[in-house]
Amino acid sequence: MRKHSHAVADNLLKRQFNPAKPNQASAGDITYSRTHQGWMYLAVVMDVHSRRIIGWALSKRMTVDLTMRAMQMAIDLRQPKGNLIYHSDRGCQYTSTRCQAKLWSNRIAPSMSGYGACLNTPVVEQLFGSLKNEWLLNVYQLTKESMKIDVEKYIKYYNSVRPHTTLNDM
Repeated sequence: MRKHSHAVADNLLKRQFNPAKPNQASAGDITYSRTHQGWMYLAVVMDVHSRRIIGWALSKRMTVDLTMRAMQMAIDLRQPKGNLIYHSDRGCQYTSTRCQAKLWSNRIAPSMSGYGACLNTPVVEQLFGSLKNEWLLNVYQLTKESMKIDVEKYIKYYNSVRPHTTLNDM
């Protein structure tokens, strides 16, 4: 739940989930999955144009650090030069002062969906559905380490092999 002292960004993306080229808009969100050792939380950052996962992190807790690690991976990979939108929901991980400062210090404009919007980040929600239905449901996760290995394998598959209808099945 968002702290009332945290800032909520305007919705700059305005449900325009098909930008003309890469590095114009990215989207982030968090999902969870269960192992025998407890829950694991996955934060991802997706380039909205290419649908490529450019940052991700796993943790046993859903914290600001989790989202910051995924965000840092994306920043390190893409080296944004400005004019980039980062779209998320209004979760406390994204509205936190640390997260907002990280975005602004890298010349990335935060964007957040409206309050109670059930499809805050549909492109990322679609990834999470695919991950769970195509991969994790077929694998019995005993440990958190095996979850990490399987998520990493799926992200490589998703980025390199899996067809994307938005990209004409490429």
